[in-house]
Amino acid sequence: MSGRLEGKTAVVTGGCSGIGLATVRRFVEEGAKVVVGDLDDARGKEIAEELDVSYVHVDVTDKDQVDALFKTAKDTYGSVDIAFNNAGISPPEDDSILDTDLDAWRKVQEVNLTSVYLCCKAALPYMLEQKKGSIINTASFVAVMGAATSQISYSASKGGVLSMSRELGVQFAREGVRVNALCPGPVNTPLLQELFAKDEERAARRLVHVPMGRFGEPEEMANAVLFLASDESSFITASTFLVDGGISGAYVTPL
Repeated sequence: MSGRLEGKTAVVTGGCSGIGLATVRRFVEEGAKVVVGDLDDARGKEIAEELDVSYVHVDVTDKDQVDALFKTAKDTYGSVDIAFNNAGISPPEDDSILDTDLDAWRKVQEVNLTSVYLCCKAALPYMLEQKKGSIINTASFVAVMGAATSQISYSASKGGVLSMSRELGVQFAREGVRVNALCPGPVNTPLLQELFAKDEERAARRLVHVPMGRFGEPEEMANAVLFLASDESSFITASTFLVDGGISGAYVTPL
């Protein structure tokens, strides 16, 4: 099947790498007009030229910049049909609550949670005016269960994303706007690769809990986002959409 997003405009934050970039590629393949928001201007320019998408420099913690991102989509393509609010961080200084200082806590909350609030707040007026739209917020499997390796602010932020997505999904269901939370398991992205490079033992502890015995790939997450963005998921909202290789369903993992 192709053309599942034909005629639709999508905004993707964190779209220059990992799950975001894989989703941008998938959206373009399915006919969407895409606006990529990111901080990596050099990579953003390359992606814009390669995929024929629009790139906007955006700090997702800045309300004015986020508003401008979604306004660009509306002004350029005439609608805002899909918002994949995906930008996030997982810095090494976010660790056990005993070791994570307040500045590290706040930084992760701003990028991972406040940014999703800002993106939803910016996208919703366009979608409500259109009486249609799909918002997909990137949460995590750690929003529904404890993490094997502590990252207290990350886990808390993703729990907030999940809860906010449920509330918005319920609130706007009868106005044609769907809101769902994508909850990936460990994914082979630059963030995970960096963790392996810095702490192989800590990263390996994640893998032992995955029943499938491997990490997910960005393209597998992108396929899930595509489904949630498309009309094929028209009866799905306020959902905890787990794509985690079975982690959340496992009590113990066979070795």
